[in-house]
Amino acid sequence: MPEEPLTVQHLSESELLARIFPRLHRSPGVLLGPGDDAALIAAPDGRALISIDTQTQDQDFRLEWRNGYRTTGFDVGWKAAAQNLSDINAMGGSATSLVVSLTMPPETPVEWVEAFADGLTAAIVGLGASDCSVAGGDLGRGRELAVTVAVVGTLAGVAPVLRSGAKPGDVVAVAGTLGRAAAGWALLESDIPFDNLAPELRSLVDNQCRPIPPLAAGPLAARTGATAMMDISDGLLRDGNRLAGASNVVLDFDPVALKTHAVSLEPAAALLGWEAMRWVLGGGEDHGLLATFPAGIQLPQGFTAIGSVQAVVEPPGSGVRIAGQTADTVGWDHFAD
Repeated sequence: MPEEPLTVQHLSESELLARIFPRLHRSPGVLLGPGDDAALIAAPDGRALISIDTQTQDQDFRLEWRNGYRTTGFDVGWKAAAQNLSDINAMGGSATSLVVSLTMPPETPVEWVEAFADGLTAAIVGLGASDCSVAGGDLGRGRELAVTVAVVGTLAGVAPVLRSGAKPGDVVAVAGTLGRAAAGWALLESDIPFDNLAPELRSLVDNQCRPIPPLAAGPLAARTGATAMMDISDGLLRDGNRLAGASNVVLDFDPVALKTHAVSLEPAAALLGWEAMRWVLGGGEDHGLLATFPAGIQLPQGFTAIGSVQAVVEPPGSGVRIAGQTADTVGWDHFAD
């Protein structure tokens, strides 16, 4: 008979932590890491950015998807790091430390937890945030898996880029991908077995399970003079509407520019009977950046123009347009979806 897998209920908290700690990335910015009641973090800038996010089983991910894909601990660890690193990036900063709370059922395999720690480290290093450490956290027991990550970051002397600074005449630009994570979600929830997917379709699943936020782009945008910026986590239209509202402007998107993001999604759209542009406009979790820049400046590397900022004309007020026409606000809502 196959040997029973080792689960977290077979280990004490100290024994489980002893398996996790060696897998976590360390950097000089954390002066005192795991082992005491609190971590001690350097703040040479005198200011600190902070954000927090949670992933919950069957709300933000499934352990086994409809198409047969099994979410690994590595996937969950990677995504937990990536989405929090992206929030600091969206302010024009760089992450310096994470603290992680992991709640899990007692039957969770220890191997899954080790893979989770590996995913955290792989994302931090692989996405280019090597100055960020996992400074500590908490382990708990619950009926379902839940991961909460709080992230601290530095602005390195520059001003934070807020959502509220866009001005009429600015250029609207994005960095990163649009719609790929949403297309991956649709494939995961489809009846088409994961093992039957072509490599280009599997890469869309990768974008959902292990997103790749453009972490170099945020600080570069801040130094280049971005007037407003935010992470695209809930969809271009929904998040664009938030930025427009904060700045009291209208974002007018160019449909031709947006269609370039739909090209790589067409095979998945054809397979599922979907419209690729709906993923571009409404799909979240790519964790790219939506930003505005003064007209006439050269956009920083990684950004492409997708529209312009217009003044509000009452009615209908601030919001999002596509070629001057009102766009329905679609996207992910944590409480409605």
